[in-house]
Amino acid sequence: MTAEYFERLWQAVTAGDEYAAGEVVVQALGAGLDAESVLLDVVAAVQRKVGHEWAANRLTVAQEHAATAINDRVLAGFGYVLPRPRKHRGRIAVACVDGEWHAMPARLLAEVLKVRGFHVDYLGAQVPAPHLVAHLHRTGPDAVALSASLATRLPAAHATITACQAAATPVIAGGAAFGPDGRYARLLGADAWAPDAREAADLLTSPLPRPRTGHQPLDDLPHLADQEYTLVSRTSDALVKAVLAGLDDRVPAMRGYTSRQRQHTAEDVAHIVEYLTVSLYVGDEELFTGFLAWTAEILSARQVPAGSLLPALELLRGELHDFPRSRAMIDAAHARLGGTLTA
Repeated sequence: MTAEYFERLWQAVTAGDEYAAGEVVVQALGAGLDAESVLLDVVAAVQRKVGHEWAANRLTVAQEHAATAINDRVLAGFGYVLPRPRKHRGRIAVACVDGEWHAMPARLLAEVLKVRGFHVDYLGAQVPAPHLVAHLHRTGPDAVALSASLATRLPAAHATITACQAAATPVIAGGAAFGPDGRYARLLGADAWAPDAREAADLLTSPLPRPRTGHQPLDDLPHLADQEYTLVSRTSDALVKAVLAGLDDRVPAMRGYTSRQRQHTAEDVAHIVEYLTVSLYVGDEELFTGFLAWTAEILSARQVPAGSLLPALELLRGELHDFPRSRAMIDAAHARLGGTLTA
């Protein structure tokens, strides 16, 4: 049954038909499909396909945004077509890390928790840690469910996890930023991690362990003592400018780029520097190399040679001659893309 409604919702969101999308959800519930399955096996599954189709260049950015907006509005009205839950399993605050605009995974979890009988405070996208902590002191929830989709939000996630635990509130982390196996959730000291909304709801049916006391962020990441992350982070804007200037010499075709092409190039270089920075923060070169491999796939789907990334990596490596961890990560990414570096 879910396959039928999945296909109908897919057709509705890709056609930009918000009313048809809403009707699919109402009809699925009316046909006896349980609410959690509608949320996760229909709406969430369609949203995953939207992301995959954008990555494969079969949906434009505008189409992806429109489809996501329709799914978001469907979710916003979801609770109003269901009876109020009778169970009261506790109170959970659901929030996205500061700077994280991808709120749909958090919203999906919030709706699943409501279906399961929790009182949910859904705080939405990019919630600054001080605002979240103020909410915890005011409402006293049993746990915080913290969502992050972009790995570049991990330093902010770390600060938020530590702040919530200092307020005696355990944190369950979720979202693509924390890694497919939850490695970064564990590294940053979260009290629990879940790969999806179902498992998160399952874990929250029992009280999470109490947060550790006397814990400091540096306890999780002793490699930060070398200051490499701090120094690279502080000079990120200058690094981007230096790489762009070098690309003008290394890639003569850039001199004929339109302003839009130059803007896209600048954004790509900024993302490379940003992912290098966060990889230094967590001390994991796989985060950086994985991002470059994913970027190469995105470019290839758009008929842009993946090798176009190599000059940017080489120029960035030259700028970071005094930073051994950075150079090692760049070398690994360069090798993964099929390039050969000389010392």
